[in-house]
Amino acid sequence: MSLPKSFAAALLLAASLPAAAQSRQETLLTTNWKFTKGDQPDGAKPELNDAQWQTVRIPHDWAISGPFDGKNDLQAVKIEQNNEQQATLKAGRTGGLPFIGVGWYRRQLAVPALGKGGQAVLLFDGAMSNARVYINGKEVMFWPYGYNSFSVDITPYLRASGPNTLAVRLENFAEASRWYPGAGLYRNVHLITTKGAHVPVWGTYVTTPSITASAATVKLKTQVAAPAGTTGLKLQTDLRNAAGQVVATATTAVVAGRETEQNFVVKSPKLWSPETPTLYTAESKLLAGTAVQDTYKTPFGIRSFTFEKGKGFSLNGQPRKFRGVCNHHDLGPLGTAINTAALRHQLVLLKDMGCDAIRTSHNMPAPELMTLCDELGFMVMVESFDEWKAPKVKNGYSQYFDQWVEKDLVNMVHRDRNHPSAIMWSIGNEVPDQSTPEGPAIARRLQDIVHREDPTRPVTAGMDRFDDDFKYGFAAVLDIPGFNYKPHRYAEALAKLPQGFLLGTETASTVSSRGVYKFPAVLGKDKKYDDNQSSSYDLEACNWSQIPDIEFAAQDDGPAVAGEFVWTGFDYLGEPTPYDEKWPSHSSYFGILDLASQPKDRYYLYRARWNPSQPTVHLLPHWTWPGREGQVTPVFCYTNGASAELFVNGKSQGRQTKAGPGATDPQTRYRLEWKDVVYQPGSIKVVAYDAQGNILGTEEVRTAGAPHHIRLLADHTRLAADGEDLAYLIARVEDAQGNLCPGATQQLHFTVSGAGKFRAVGNGDATNLEPFQEPQMHAFQGQLVAIVQASETAGPVQVKATAAGLQAGVLQLQTAKR
Repeated sequence: MSLPKSFAAALLLAASLPAAAQSRQETLLTTNWKFTKGDQPDGAKPELNDAQWQTVRIPHDWAISGPFDGKNDLQAVKIEQNNEQQATLKAGRTGGLPFIGVGWYRRQLAVPALGKGGQAVLLFDGAMSNARVYINGKEVMFWPYGYNSFSVDITPYLRASGPNTLAVRLENFAEASRWYPGAGLYRNVHLITTKGAHVPVWGTYVTTPSITASAATVKLKTQVAAPAGTTGLKLQTDLRNAAGQVVATATTAVVAGRETEQNFVVKSPKLWSPETPTLYTAESKLLAGTAVQDTYKTPFGIRSFTFEKGKGFSLNGQPRKFRGVCNHHDLGPLGTAINTAALRHQLVLLKDMGCDAIRTSHNMPAPELMTLCDELGFMVMVESFDEWKAPKVKNGYSQYFDQWVEKDLVNMVHRDRNHPSAIMWSIGNEVPDQSTPEGPAIARRLQDIVHREDPTRPVTAGMDRFDDDFKYGFAAVLDIPGFNYKPHRYAEALAKLPQGFLLGTETASTVSSRGVYKFPAVLGKDKKYDDNQSSSYDLEACNWSQIPDIEFAAQDDGPAVAGEFVWTGFDYLGEPTPYDEKWPSHSSYFGILDLASQPKDRYYLYRARWNPSQPTVHLLPHWTWPGREGQVTPVFCYTNGASAELFVNGKSQGRQTKAGPGATDPQTRYRLEWKDVVYQPGSIKVVAYDAQGNILGTEEVRTAGAPHHIRLLADHTRLAADGEDLAYLIARVEDAQGNLCPGATQQLHFTVSGAGKFRAVGNGDATNLEPFQEPQMHAFQGQLVAIVQASETAGPVQVKATAAGLQAGVLQLQTAKR
């Protein structure tokens, strides 16, 4: 099905989550797994003695514990996206971690008695990669793409009376990725059992033909599976609001094996948006007479959106632009093993910045991320592939494309098509096929598959080959033309595009290291320094990318430009541009926040733009520069104020005012800069004013003295006693007056006692080779982050940080049952 180029959708959407019922049982298979690295010829056999294998908890990333080594996945490549002319050795391109090779996982599988017509299904949220699943020695599933979810009916392979053995073989190849992919059963594994008629995996699909302020019409399609000969079934569904009150109901006869459609009217619907992420619940009961066969609960949201020629994007009738970021799937020091608390931590930081959208670059996300985006209010571009038929890396997705692309797209759409947060599908990122005559036909085929499975959402792709995209007609195929790093050509694109609007699918790619400043503070492309760091003056980018201000101006000056997705929200493991060829750099410099989730200065530049409801006043750089006395040290202020006055040691340096639209230098529109400040120890202070001349806020930065103590700050102090919840603790090295010591590099040691344990540590330094899992690490620019994990027991948690010559930092957390 083709969508009109002026795309409009009015949807009531759901995240389909099965609930416990009389027959349905769903169990997360998290514990009692055995793991070993290296191939095992008899790894699938039930009789294998795996007692010497490592006992692990799923989700699990076997490579994140390292050690780092520049020889791990050393790639001799020419990166065309970076305009490279010849191949060079890239030591840290995929993070320098040992993810290559074979790993085996095994566990005993306790399956409840199914009875006649019962079924047992394994659902894998993701397995990295080339997953082969065995039950009692028999291979029951092969799924190569490590980012996708898949399920398999294991009923025919189960023993009538246990035990049953589940084994999973995974294999990662060299030169298969452009970033750190992780390794292992890094997402959750579910065992779902039913006894008779039931709703299968991803078995519901909800849309609305119309939404008005007074009513939303709701269409629920439900698949029902049942043993042969089953009759007399009916489906009873209640729609409930956030308070649990029933707002609509329907009961419909069911024919097993056919899709059942139900229609509802929700009066005065509460609309889902990033500002008001209101969710409803559809509760469906599958009945045989009065006996409940299955229950299926579906959280959902009601919202409408349009993409229109000359106007761009509107949500619930209100024009807006995406304030989005691209994120890879790793969680920094935790690796790729999914953790809901870690994802929530990231999203809360992005929310405070004013971010309202996520691009799941460049692959299917974890289902937990989609659920959190529903609940917290983020619009999502759900992305699928980094390659099609033409390869970027030797062993990438191109080898699977012909056989697997439709299967992968169908699973992606079926799993996520009911999330209110999902706004659009992306079928690819910077695929070289753009530059071939066949490229548009491939794009049309993939887009048609997505439309067939979900005709309610538009399709996009991240295009980076501007001239070829128009030469071969690639850009005209897509519902949403998405351009990567082309703000200077937006006007040209809009003049040519039949759609009449476009989206910045990947923008900026500014590089910086938290707390590091280079002099002179001038614009630069592909700048490299001996210390493998990049300047946090936010003036450095790649030869193919820009500083944020250039994209800001293009967005503001183009009403038909629908917004942007910045590369990236967080630093990630791998792709250490501009130091791809210079070990020990092994993680990115692109993030608005660093690898340990600490905000860089750039965070406040985006916050000033994206979060107008909260005052932002941020000064940079730090003001501790022994040896720079008398030298020019520029001072910048990131603020959503209209103007600001700077004081150095109490003396005014003048008041700066932001320029308006049309200014030739975009920096003058979005930052305030005092370029000729001369450094003297003491303090710098800024007073920011709104457009009416009222004081918006102030900030003062003082010269630090000698390191004196460690200060611990937690993102939250009360944790759920569930064995999974996390607290992120910033450890700051401060002087006696509480000023951050930006030059402090002491090794900090952590001890955790009580109802919690140390989980990981990170300092955000892309060159740091210290392991994340050991409870000590050197501070970088005066600070780092320690991650503490709650136990399953309620009680106090004591965290202590020590370092030679410093007073210890102590903080108490509390875990509680919820």
